Amino acid sequence: MERTVLLAHGGGGVQTSELIDSVFKAHFANPYFTADDAAVLPLGQERLAFSTDGFIVSPPFFPGGNIGKLSICGTVNDLACMGACPLWLTCAFVLEEGFPLADLERIAKSMAETAKEAGVTVVAGDTKVASKGQVDKVFITTSGIGRLASNVKTSGALAKDGDAILVTGDIGRHGAAILLAREEFGIEAEITSDCAPLWHLVQAIISKTTDIHVIRDATRGGVGTVLYEIAAQSQLGIAIREADLPVDPKVSGICRMLGLDPLYLACEGRLVIIAPEKHKAQLLETLRALPHGEGAACIGYVANTLKAGSVVVETAIGGKTLLPRPTGELLPRIC
Repeated sequence: MERTVLLAHGGGGVQTSELIDSVFKAHFANPYFTADDAAVLPLGQERLAFSTDGFIVSPPFFPGGNIGKLSICGTVNDLACMGACPLWLTCAFVLEEGFPLADLERIAKSMAETAKEAGVTVVAGDTKVASKGQVDKVFITTSGIGRLASNVKTSGALAKDGDAILVTGDIGRHGAAILLAREEFGIEAEITSDCAPLWHLVQAIISKTTDIHVIRDATRGGVGTVLYEIAAQSQLGIAIREADLPVDPKVSGICRMLGLDPLYLACEGRLVIIAPEKHKAQLLETLRALPHGEGAACIGYVANTLKAGSVVVETAIGGKTLLPRPTGELLPRIC
């Protein structure tokens, strides 16, 4: 039977990892090919971070943003996660015939405003128009280049035993906002996406200490998927405390109604930061003093006493359970 691409292959879970390993990594493997958010490339005495990302969110406009804002934030944040100051972006549009020009202008205006907020410049791009039905309204791909500080090195492979695991705010809000924007479930709740550029948070914490092992943005697949990726890269176990997970009550309510786990709902303005326990208090204080970091919390720790590659949840009643790995289609078209 012929194997085909499934929607689940784009969901950010197990099938996505299998697709990357069996197809892309198998053919593209080289010393710079990375499982992190951006590749780190040498250029003379400097190091550059380089990343690219595609955005196909549905609907393209949602509370707290739109696909244009999302496309800038996504690539800026991927660069920031490597400790790189974002500098330049390119963008490519695939537009469906009949897409309203007024909506396209709203998207472009939002991109320009977000780029200005993030301190980056859009320097080139491309536009293609597809026949009606070949594409769903608008798809955007952005690529970005940033400059790394000489003394900063982050990677999922660098997590260490005893490290503290921080998140910069409540989780799952973007996925919940997109779900409600589709108006498929008859649920009414005021939930706004957390979509935001986050270089200012990274810049602040690396000014306090460069002894930070991992920074990741919890986009497709959410915090749970990111933790499994880090556990696999570092070959260590991860434990998170259920009681310490910051989840907005409205998001929690929607998850209970629909049988979803906020750990696997996308964020577009949240970082997962892993650093030595001794830096935890200082990092939390720094993050909480800044926009988009006010709700920063420590949610767990890295441990070599746990099974390598595993993520364990310490429940509110004192038990321990293995966090189920995400499989299938988590929530389509969320980023």
